[in-house]
Amino acid sequence: MPYGRAVTSRPAAGGGRWVEVDPTRVARWVEGFADRHGPPTTTIEAYGLLLAAPDGATAELHTPPGAPAAADVPGFVAAAAAPRRLGLLLARKGAVAVGVAAGAELVVSKVDTRYVQGRTAAGGWSQQRFARRRDNQAKAALADAVELAGRLLLPAAPTLSALVGGGDRRAVDTVLAERRLAPLAALRAERLLDVPEPRHAVLVGAIAAARAVRILVRDAQPTEA
Repeated sequence: MPYGRAVTSRPAAGGGRWVEVDPTRVARWVEGFADRHGPPTTTIEAYGLLLAAPDGATAELHTPPGAPAAADVPGFVAAAAAPRRLGLLLARKGAVAVGVAAGAELVVSKVDTRYVQGRTAAGGWSQQRFARRRDNQAKAALADAVELAGRLLLPAAPTLSALVGGGDRRAVDTVLAERRLAPLAALRAERLLDVPEPRHAVLVGAIAAARAVRILVRDAQPTEA
């Protein structure tokens, strides 16, 4: 969810669309859904709540990282909007950014960038040499990321409601596979944020995306004549 945006939308695989809503706007969004499609019934699901409208439209409200489950919309809204501490681990290529957010505020942060050579079109021995150099640079960058996560996030683990990763999934997986970071891996949320190369501004913007409520909306299918 881009920083500063209250609602964003994108197509969903298999049909429908994903809507990301700021926690403070969820109640208003549900009211709008009811106005458009009729008062929905609410069902508790593993991911959160399912709203099913009389006209056949549905909205899946997915509980955001670190928030407790809820049995109804008011409880869901209160849980989603409540301040909680989230860990952030963003990794892509040679850059890593880690942080701790208390509610919507970034209270701990560190960004580290290490040069990783781009791919080369050269062939033969030169290509192999560049590939080895690039691999060594990438490994060094990931080692830095592990050290940074251990230094800043690991001490905060007992206070975190969840850890949210972002950027390159393989890089985040590799960092959290380090044995000493097991307490952080245990807190990892399923959500992976789509972010550019980590910078401080990207880390700040990731807070809104980590706290956003994701809603899968499927409109009613037209009836055949």
